[in-house]
Amino acid sequence: MSKLTNEDHKRYSRHLVLQEFGVNGQIKLKDAKVLVVGAGGLGSPALLYLAAAGIGTLGIVDADTLDLSNLQRQVLYTEGDVGKKKALAAVSRLKALNSAIQLQGYAFSLQASNALDIIREYDVVLDGTDNFPARYLINDACVLLNKPFVYGSILKFEGQVAVFNHLKNDGSFSANYRDLFPEPPDPASTPNCEQAGVLGVLPGMIGCMQANEVIKIVAGIGEPLADKLLLFDSTTMQQNIITIPNRQAHATIKHLVDYDEFCGINGWKNKSLNLNQENTMKEVTVQELKELIDSKADFQLIDVREPHEFDICNIDGELIPQADVPHSIDRISKDKQVVVHCRSGARSGNMVQWLEKNHGFTNLYNLKGGILAWAKEIDPSMPTY
Repeated sequence: MSKLTNEDHKRYSRHLVLQEFGVNGQIKLKDAKVLVVGAGGLGSPALLYLAAAGIGTLGIVDADTLDLSNLQRQVLYTEGDVGKKKALAAVSRLKALNSAIQLQGYAFSLQASNALDIIREYDVVLDGTDNFPARYLINDACVLLNKPFVYGSILKFEGQVAVFNHLKNDGSFSANYRDLFPEPPDPASTPNCEQAGVLGVLPGMIGCMQANEVIKIVAGIGEPLADKLLLFDSTTMQQNIITIPNRQAHATIKHLVDYDEFCGINGWKNKSLNLNQENTMKEVTVQELKELIDSKADFQLIDVREPHEFDICNIDGELIPQADVPHSIDRISKDKQVVVHCRSGARSGNMVQWLEKNHGFTNLYNLKGGILAWAKEIDPSMPTY
């Protein structure tokens, strides 16, 4: 067990005077090793507060580079970090906040091939990811290694927090992520924050709640959100806590699997990209679309994004949001070329395939790269999101 230095006593004095926390609680934080997977919206506030609180060793896993659009909510970074690997930029920032702690950046993705080796070195894992394969991977690795897993999720104005696989006083483990979500949802039915948006302050609230759960677990104070799911609505500031049924999913987890395949991502990618040679989806590039527009060709341009996305930027296409497409078949021409686009090409590709399969369209073309490619390659002055 570590000892607190004179510097520690000064830095953490507000912790030390807490009767329920005190010197022993701070020493437990100093000796703790916490892994944060995902240094984005949730990871940013969690890392800041865990580093400030004096967690002795922080590991940071994130393969992404920082984009300007991240700064709206990822408060760990500055404009000067744009283009840098998040994991490495986070290490630099946190070192400046608390030089006494140990920091380890992993600038690559957590995968089935490395998850056990990485997580094994830590006491608690905090999930700051935004996709189902990563959550199932973290969960299963934590179950196999008997590590607690602090879960957080955000979308639009709402967030969730829970503690999975927590060792209870009777020697059993609390419910894990598979008890809450035994089967992953259809990937095409679950928008992420990039598609649906997120209120900038929300990940700060949820990320801080996650950090709070980590500190409670490490210091042995309070009552962790084990077997419970906290639901938070930032528009009303209401929160509810529901009980998670323990379906004994713990016993079914024997080894790590291919999580993209388990969550249907591989099949969905293949479907979206039309890798089936018998049914190849037709595409046009943004350069080809510009030629169509400049030549005043007789074609139809359909935008399947949401109205609020259309208001940010558009190419003067006809707006038919994705959810409205099944009810708007008569608005889509079968007599001329139809180019369908969205933000990046994923949603529009799904719509092209759905229309071909269910309504016999043969004249549809997906815009490769969506409006992001248009802004990058045709009109750099166009605002993006």
